[in-house]
Amino acid sequence: QLQLVESGGGLVQPGGSLRLSCTISGFSSDYYAIGWLRQAPGKEREGLSCITSSGGSTNYADSVKGRFTISRDNAKNTVSLQMNSLKPEDTAVYYCAASLHGPVCPQRSVDFGSWGQGTQVTVSS
Repeated sequence: QLQLVESGGGLVQPGGSLRLSCTISGFSSDYYAIGWLRQAPGKEREGLSCITSSGGSTNYADSVKGRFTISRDNAKNTVSLQMNSLKPEDTAVYYCAASLHGPVCPQRSVDFGSWGQGTQVTVSS
């Protein structure tokens, strides 16, 4: 069974940067594509980015394209999300999760499983 643990959240000013990390443990942890999603108060969970098991392919939501970068280090069982040019509307709880389709990124947010507990990101002056 996979376990995912997020870290790196916090309070940052608009225009600032944060780097989130997702540490993955469990059987065949490097087999799965991993995604980052977020949920703001009163809003639905939003898929932000996903990286395939090999790291060879990534995708991004329009809301974060050009500002966020996903990467993974399978030797360290980690997937990171570098977030630059942060905006107040980026405030949310950020989650990492594993693709239910194994090594490929799913089309829908509901096709992620093994969710982490989340890490709070607050963008405010």
